[in-house]
Formats: sequence, C-alpha cells, structure tokens
Amino acid sequence: MTDGEPGIDPQLVRAAQRGDPLAVAELMELLTPYVGRICGPIARQDGPDAAQEALIVVLRGLRQLREPAALLGWARTIAVREAVRVAQRAGRTVAEPLAELRAAGDPQLAADIEDTLARLTPEHRAVLVLRDVVGLDENAASSMLSVPLGTVRSRLARARRSFRKVWES
Repeated sequence: MTDGEPGIDPQLVRAAQRGDPLAVAELMELLTPYVGRICGPIARQDGPDAAQEALIVVLRGLRQLREPAALLGWARTIAVREAVRVAQRAGRTVAEPLAELRAAGDPQLAADIEDTLARLTPEHRAVLVLRDVVGLDENAASSMLSVPLGTVRSRLARARRSFRKVWES
C-alpha cells in the first residue's frame, strides 16, 4: 500500500462480490476518494464525472475480479482510463483549479502549477500524473494507459517539455 491508498480487507471485497449491500457500500466509501484523487488531475473539472464513471465500471465488474488483493490496481487502471476518456470527450484543455494539488503550503505556487497543468492535453496530464504524482514506472503507465512503452516515453517527454514551456512563460 502506498501513500493515499486505502487499506482494503480482502474479506470485504469478497463480501461485496457476493452482493452484500453493506460490504458494497463500505467498499465504495473506501474507493471513492482514492478514485477521485486519480481522476481529478487528469479530467480536471470533469474529475467528479470521471470518478463516477470509474466507480460504475468497478461495481459492474467487481464479481469478475479474481484476486481481491488486486482491487486497488484494477480500480486505478479503470480510473485513469475513464478520466482520460471523459477529458477527451469534454474536449477541453483549460480547466478549473485542481483542489487536490498542494504546493508545500504556498498558495501562489499551487495556483501556478494548476494553471500550467490545465494547459496540457488529457493524455499528457495522465502520463504526468501516473509518473510524477502516483509514482508508477513507465512500464506500469504503459500497461495502465494501454499504449506502447515508446508512446508513454514520448508523451512524457512532450508533457514535461510543454509543462516547462508554459511554466517559464
């Protein structure tokens, strides 16, 4: 478990898979903020919509999850894909402030980072979030985004270059 990931008991997952309504409610309560923290930086103002879509996909597919211990990784993959899809569908690159972003207590720095991120495409935000916020390696990001490793590397390089260019202007 990494920072920001909820601890989820495999027995809770199994109970939810069997259809126990209390277990499903508790599981969703644990997953909602986790999925929201993933969707927010990628889908920006559409983050809540993306999180909702991701949670629906998780709920619909929960019974097919073979290993309860894999729940968080599976939910993270779904959240990233839904966030990118929702952001692309919205067709926006400029967005409202990112509430989850905190820049070491400096509100102006946080606002500057938010503004810079808002100018990136959803694909570039996704790869930056996965590598530099979530801390995944390029192979994991490639798998999660369902794109070749070379595409992740090129998007990451372009995203970082675009971020720097906007930041320095």
